[in-house]
This record gives sequence, structure tokens and C-alpha cells, in this order.
Amino acid sequence: MSINIRRMDMNAEGFDQQLDQLLAWESVSDTKVNSIVDEVIARVRSEGDAALVEYTNRFDRTSASSMQDLELGQARLQQALDGLPADQREALEVAAQRVRDYHQRQKGESWQYTEADGTMLGQKITPMDRVGIYVPGGKAAYPSSVLMNAIPAHVAGVDEIIMVVPTPDGVLNELVLAAAALAGVNRVFTLGGAQAVAALAYGTQTVPRVDKIVGPGNIFVATAKRAVFGTVGIDMIAGPSEILVICDGQTDPDWIAMDLFSQAEHDEDAQSILICPDADYLDQVEASINKLLPTMERREIIEVSLENRAALIQVNDLEQAAELNNRIAPEHLELSVEDPEALLPSIRHAGAIFMGRYTAEALGDYCAGPNHVLPTSGTARFSSPLGVYDFQKRSSLIMFSHDGASETGKVASVLARGESLTAHARSAEYRIKD
Repeated sequence: MSINIRRMDMNAEGFDQQLDQLLAWESVSDTKVNSIVDEVIARVRSEGDAALVEYTNRFDRTSASSMQDLELGQARLQQALDGLPADQREALEVAAQRVRDYHQRQKGESWQYTEADGTMLGQKITPMDRVGIYVPGGKAAYPSSVLMNAIPAHVAGVDEIIMVVPTPDGVLNELVLAAAALAGVNRVFTLGGAQAVAALAYGTQTVPRVDKIVGPGNIFVATAKRAVFGTVGIDMIAGPSEILVICDGQTDPDWIAMDLFSQAEHDEDAQSILICPDADYLDQVEASINKLLPTMERREIIEVSLENRAALIQVNDLEQAAELNNRIAPEHLELSVEDPEALLPSIRHAGAIFMGRYTAEALGDYCAGPNHVLPTSGTARFSSPLGVYDFQKRSSLIMFSHDGASETGKVASVLARGESLTAHARSAEYRIKD
């Protein structure tokens, strides 16, 4: 039985409305979710460790008696790393090194300059003191998420990295713990859900309060992150995973079908879109999808995702494809074309751009080097991938010489009096030379 994937034509009447319906995603939590999250946060704030233990036992079906049972020491992380099969350890180490090498190039440096009158201006770059990383542990475990969230923080110079990861039924994932050992994580708590976010944001007797929380999670985690934003920083409120492929019709259609599957298998709400000028090629990819789908381990999830949120879209040419990409602003963009560099200047909005037929998006998820924590739901219009810069703060440096304070003070005085802020004006005027 074949599945039906939405077919669209950018030049057809009503396309704009169809596109809006295709992209529509309501990430705002409903009243019930908000109510549950608010209660969890309030209890963690008032009861601390006791609330964490109770919620973890209830939601993750564990039998912890205290927070001691919910913290893993460095020795346990190292044990996980040492116990990995050789091929897994090597793959994890290569991935970690590639991620570290890439992010080293993002590290900001302090700078300053001195004006002719001796006035110094500049910027001081300072890492955050402590950050929390949330690693999913429900439907699947993601050691790659540990690397992508912790390594940039480590490169930035963050003093302490706290990791929380739910362990339903008390089952630990050795790859996740090994990744934590490689990535420089300082403390690990087997906590999840809104209660883990609340603990990181406000602190408890055992879990230290952090400056920023990063990492993906379910709707309760996303809602909790939104609720605590302002008390702590957050990376983003992430929606379902997305891939958009622009193809010139010359790539093996089986490859493109599998690239679309690679996002659809995340969950039923993930979105996979193919844009191509060649209608016959869209038919070929659809045939490949139906041929390959029965071979997929997560077939049911992929099928729901493709039927509900996927599309095969015909355009006039690659320039029109780029224009459509910029309207969609996808999380992942594959330029599966002969000359991706020629098309690149037309691409304005995308979280990550995978260039050329051989560059599968899956490489970026694990070991290419750039971060896989990316803006979703069209937020690539104004947001960037997670990076070292997310774990550094910038402070302005201002030091006036006597001459500089005198001359610039005259400017400040005029502007301050124009705003009727007399104290501002007089503060500057005191420093003006006679």
C-alpha cells in the first residue's frame, strides 16, 4: 500500500494558503500543560530535593529515596566511556574532536582601542559561570546532543556544566554517559521533565542554580523553559525537526527519499519537504519513498510524518526554489545540486546548509562539526545555531581620559538637557574642564 504525499506547485493558484497550512505549527502549550508545568515549578521551588525525588519516581518509574540516588559521579561517566565497544568509543571520540575543532573557531576574544585623547573603549568577553544542559531520555537517547550542547560551553570556558537526563525505569544509556565524560560535563543528575528545568533555574539543596539552560525536550520541557526564561537564559523553544531539500533532479532518488526519512523518523510531527523544477523527478522520489518505506525500522513514525506534514513542491527553476526556501526558513537545508556554491548567495534563511549531493544532513547530526541545535519553525529568519557565543557574555568597556570626558561631556550635556534629565547633564558637566 502506497502512502499519499502532498504535491504542490509554487505557481498554482492558492499556493500561498497551502504553504501556510503546511508550515503551521502551534508550539504554544495548551492550558492543561501550562497548569501542570506551573505546579511542578512551584513545588520544586518550595520543596527542593523532596519534590524532585517524588516527581522522578512518579514519572520515570524509579525508586530513589534521596537525591544521592539521582546523581552520577565522574567515576561512573568514565566507567561508561571505558566500557564502550571499540568502534563506538572511536566514533564518539572522532565526533567529539570534530565538534570541538569547529567550535574553537567561534570563540570570541576581548578587544579595545584607544582614541587620540587617551579615551579607551572596548568589549570584555566573559564565559558564563554555570550552565545546564538537558538531554532527552524518553523515546530515544541522544549522545550527540550531549556533545553538541556541552562542548561549545566547555570551549567557551564555562566553569561548571550540569547535565540532566531522564532515565525511565532507571535504565542508563552508556553512550550518553560516555559522551558526558568526553564533553567535559561536571555533574550529572538523572532528572527529566519540567522538574529538571525548574531545578536548574532555581536550584535546590543538591542541584545548583545555573545561568542558562540549553537542550531539547518534550512539550513539558519546552513549556518549562519558556516559564523560567528571564530567571535564566535559554537557547530556544524548539519545534519538530525539519528538512528541506532543493534538488536539480540529478541526484539518485533513493538518496533523497532516505534524506527525507532521516527527519521524518524523529517523530510524527517532523517535517520533510522536497523542492525541484522537474515533475518527473518528484514522481521518481515518491516511488523511492514507497519502495524504501517498508525497509525502515521506524516505518510507522515516518509514514505519519510524511502523510501529515511532508510535501513535494514543483518550481520553475533553482532560483525560485531558493526564494521558496527563504519563505520557509528551514532548520536543515540540503542543496542537492550540481553547483551548490552558485546557489548559496540566494539562500538567506536556514539553520544549517548542506551543500552538494554527497552531503547528507545526517552527517551534521553526528560528526560534521557544526552544531546540530538549530532554529526551527521559521525562526532561522532571526536565529542562529547554538554556539560558543551562546555561553559567553559581552561587557562594554569605557574609560575616559580627562580630555575625553571634558569634550564628550559637552555632547552628553546637550542631549541630557534635551531630554530634561538634569542630573545626567550635571553629572557629565562636573567633569568638563574650566
